[in-house]
Amino acid sequence: MIRIVIPLLLVLLLSTELYSQHSERDIEEIFSIGTVESVIIEKENRIVAEYYRENMNRNSYVNIKSASKSVLSLLIGIAIEKGYIAGVDEPIGHYFPEYFDQNPDPKKESITIKDLITMRSGLETTSFRNYGRWVLSHNWVNFALHQPMVEEPGGEMIYSTGTSHLLSVIISRASGISTLQFANRYLFGPMDIRIGGWDRDPQGYHMGGNNMAMTPADMLKIGRLMLNNGKYRDEQLIPPGWIQDSVEVYTRSNFNPYDYGYMWWRKKVQNHEVVFAWGNGGQYIILLPEIDTTIIITSNLTNSGSRQYQREIFQFLGDVLLPAINGS
Repeated sequence: MIRIVIPLLLVLLLSTELYSQHSERDIEEIFSIGTVESVIIEKENRIVAEYYRENMNRNSYVNIKSASKSVLSLLIGIAIEKGYIAGVDEPIGHYFPEYFDQNPDPKKESITIKDLITMRSGLETTSFRNYGRWVLSHNWVNFALHQPMVEEPGGEMIYSTGTSHLLSVIISRASGISTLQFANRYLFGPMDIRIGGWDRDPQGYHMGGNNMAMTPADMLKIGRLMLNNGKYRDEQLIPPGWIQDSVEVYTRSNFNPYDYGYMWWRKKVQNHEVVFAWGNGGQYIILLPEIDTTIIITSNLTNSGSRQYQREIFQFLGDVLLPAINGS
């Protein structure tokens, strides 16, 4: 069963010929992609459409999977702005003395914050074929750092959740508090965001880049923060320069036709540049800066199936959502 919430939809979308002729068909179409459960569209600070399946609603918690990497990127920007981290060119070696004292490696110690945040550490991936062994290991940090170097630091992109997890550990060690406490103090608290859950590693560090539970309403706040250049209401939570740097293109995915910034993805859809956070199974914070629009999509992970949904989501965005939004 699909429910439609219509706050300003009558004014902004139902009046368009496109929407009035095809609304039911369009709704059925998006909810047939993968296991999509919710869609929120916000344009120019106004929610223009909300769609939910069955018991899902804007305050239901969803595991946003790797979309949490994009949130982690914002925390790194805050940590640099607050002086906890020296900058993106800072080498990571001194953050992990317990590992490098036992396993000295000048190349690995020279990996920078920027190398981590752009997935160009050079370390073999801990995702995909290695993910199970990584999360079942007794020490996620040591496992990630112990991976062989298969690229030079700053070279080709190697997508790896172990790489992003190192960033969470760095935030915690640099600030002296947990990554969640840091986020609550500087980001979630000021935005009235409450995390429903966030996995930790065996040493108690919050998982950098996966398994964070957030509501669609709070995902929308993150999207609006990005479009407002780091400002939420009247408070500048993140330097505008960090937001701009985050959406620049530094590398390209080794598995998908997407460009990559500071843990934010980019691709072109029709004539629009699209910036997005993406979590496995169909969790998206989609930004359309040219038309000041955020689209939130969440999906059920129980039967997420293949990744065919990726192409279908962006096809739907180009064929249906963009024409409707542009006509609103």
